[in-house]
Amino acid sequence: MNIVQDIIGSLTKEEQRHFKLFANRTNASGSRKDLLLFDYIRNSFPDYDESSIQEKLYGKGDKNSLYRLKNRLLSDVQRSLTLQYFEDSDYTLILNHIALARLFQARSQSKIAVHFLTRAEKRAAQLEYFDLLDLIYNELIQLSQETLEINPQIYIPRRKQNRIKLNRIQEIDDILAHVVYHIRTSQNMSGQNYRQLDELRKKVDVLSRTADFKSSTPLRFKIYQSVSRILLRKQDFVALEKYLLHTFSDFEQKNLFNKSNHEVKLQMLTYLINSLFKNDKFARSLEYTGRLKEAMKEHKGLLEEKYLFYYYNSLMINYAHSDLRKAIDILIEARDNPVIKKHPSYIVFIYLNLATLNFDNKEFKQALQNLVKLCMEPGFKNLNVGLRLKVNIAELMMRYELGDFDFTEHKLEQVKKEFQPLLNKAEYSRELKMIDIISRMMTIPGFSKDKQVQQMVQKLLKAKNSEEEAKNDLLNYNRWLRSKMTISERPGGK
Repeated sequence: MNIVQDIIGSLTKEEQRHFKLFANRTNASGSRKDLLLFDYIRNSFPDYDESSIQEKLYGKGDKNSLYRLKNRLLSDVQRSLTLQYFEDSDYTLILNHIALARLFQARSQSKIAVHFLTRAEKRAAQLEYFDLLDLIYNELIQLSQETLEINPQIYIPRRKQNRIKLNRIQEIDDILAHVVYHIRTSQNMSGQNYRQLDELRKKVDVLSRTADFKSSTPLRFKIYQSVSRILLRKQDFVALEKYLLHTFSDFEQKNLFNKSNHEVKLQMLTYLINSLFKNDKFARSLEYTGRLKEAMKEHKGLLEEKYLFYYYNSLMINYAHSDLRKAIDILIEARDNPVIKKHPSYIVFIYLNLATLNFDNKEFKQALQNLVKLCMEPGFKNLNVGLRLKVNIAELMMRYELGDFDFTEHKLEQVKKEFQPLLNKAEYSRELKMIDIISRMMTIPGFSKDKQVQQMVQKLLKAKNSEEEAKNDLLNYNRWLRSKMTISERPGGK
C-alpha cells in the first residue's frame, strides 16, 4: 500500500502550505530531500516512479536511504495534520485532552492530568460523546489509585450509566453496519434480505420508548439512521419521504444540527432528495438539491468535498427525466472534477450512469464506450455480483443495437458461464429470461414475428411485478423489448 503517496496526494492546498511551514520551522534550506520528495509525490500524483526519485536524490545505490526518508516524511506529514486540526472539532480536542492527561500521568503530574480529564469529561458530556466518556472515566478511575484528588465513587456510577447508553447505541451500530454495507454493495439491485432489518426494527422500537430517547440527541440521530435505512432497504419511499420531511423539520426547529453532527444534516438532505425523486416529485427534489448545496457551504465547507458527488448525482437523476443532454453534461462535469477523481467508486458510478443515459438518448456508441471504461475501472470488481450481471446484459443490448452480432453471440456464452450460479436463483429469473430472449433474437431473422420469441417476451412483460422490477433494471428491459417487437428485422442485418 502506497500510504505516503496516497496521503500526500489527498492533501488540500491549505494542508500542503501548512506542511511546508511546519517542515521549515527549524530548517528552511531549499535543498532538503524530504521537501523535494514531498513536491515530487504531490506533482506526479497519482503516478509515482520510485526509480526516478531514487536516482535524483541518492543516485543508483540501494533504496534504504529513500525508504527511511519516506518514513520520516510520513511522520512529519502526520504531525503537521494533527497540529493543523488540533482544535478543528470538539471530538479531536477532547482526544487531545485525553492524550495530554496520559502524558502528565506518566510524569506523575496527577494534578495536571486531572485538569485535562475533567475538562474533557465536561465537554464530552455536553456533546454526548459516550465513547469518549468511557475512555475518560477509565482514565479517572485508574488515576484515583495514584492520587487522593479523585474519589472513584463519583466516577464508577457515571461510567456504569454511560456504558448503558453506549451499549444501546453500539447495538444499533453493529446491525446498521451490516445493513448499510449490503445497501451500498448491492445498490438496491439484489434480492431482499429482511432478517437484519427485522432485528434492527425491534431494537429501534424498544429504544424509541425509553426516556433516554427524548433527551439524547445522539440517540435520536441513531433512531433516524435506523428508521431511514429500514425504509430505504424495503424501498418504501412514500413512507421515507414523509418521515424525512417531518424529522428534518423537527431537528431544524430544535436546533439539533451543529458542526459536530453536520454530516447527519447532509445525509438527511441526500436521502430526502432521493425519496422525492423516487416519488416522481422532481421539482421538489431539485429544490432540496439547492438546499444541499447551501448546507455543503456551512462550517467553512467542512464536508463539501465529501458530498460533492451526491450533489452532482442529485442533479443528474432529476434532469434525466426532463433534459437528457443536461444530465449527461452534469455527469461529464462531475467525471472531470479533481475532487471526484480521487474516489474510484464515484468514477465507477459516473461511467455507469453515463452509459445508461447515452443509451436512453440513443447514443449507442458512446454508451458502449462508457460501459467498457466502467468495466476497466479498479472499483468495478467490488460491485455486487447482481449489479455486474446487469452491466453485462446492458452490454449485450448495446452491442445488439450497434449490430455487433458476432461479439454479442460470444458475449452471451461468456455471461451464461460466468453468472450461471446466479442465474439459477429465482430472484434473477428476469435476467435469465432476458439472456434467453437476446440469444433467440440473434438466431431468428425477422424475430418479432417469431411465435417463440413473442411468447418469451410476453412471459417477461406479463410476469408478476414486471413493471415494478423494471425500475431496478440497469436498462429498462420492458421498454427495450417493446421497441424491438415493432420491427421485423435485426438492425444492420448480416
